[in-house]
Amino acid sequence: MLPLTIKEAEYFDDEKQEFIKINEQHLRLEHSLVSVSKWEAKWKKPFLSKEPKTHEETIDYIRLMTITQNVNPLVYTFLPNEVIDQVQEYIDDPMTATTIKTEHKPGKQEIVTSELIYYWMTNYNIPFECEKWHLNRLLCLIGVCNAKNEKPKKMPRNEIYNNNKALNAARRAKAHSKG
Repeated sequence: MLPLTIKEAEYFDDEKQEFIKINEQHLRLEHSLVSVSKWEAKWKKPFLSKEPKTHEETIDYIRLMTITQNVNPLVYTFLPNEVIDQVQEYIDDPMTATTIKTEHKPGKQEIVTSELIYYWMTNYNIPFECEKWHLNRLLCLIGVCNAKNEKPKKMPRNEIYNNNKALNAARRAKAHSKG
């Protein structure tokens, strides 16, 4: 969870041609599968894509991350850039010490959406309460499950033959034998 304090400030609304005072607001945000799912339902596109988000999409995601109740909606309209940067750092934080070595195969990348993540959770029997975890932590858990459930790769036949040939040669040399 990311706690934020938005300082009291006064802004000028160009449309209404008036000053707007926004009182100090304490927010709690959570970058979770729940918030990603809500964002994707609204914007009809994958959140976890390399395509950059517009300012409007970013602000809306921050709004959807907010778990604090009864927040003045104007807070999101006038969010300072420092706050947006702080939220982005929180989103990018891995939230775990675990690292997973994976082989990336070109052309085999699939589009990851909230439904696919829910499928992985179901597939690995991860309880749905984890949908409220920090998303990166949940994705790491899914990655661990995937790595632990991977079947070992079969060695090619010619490699097996070469290994056996080398072992036999070493044994013959050790035993001073020809066969």
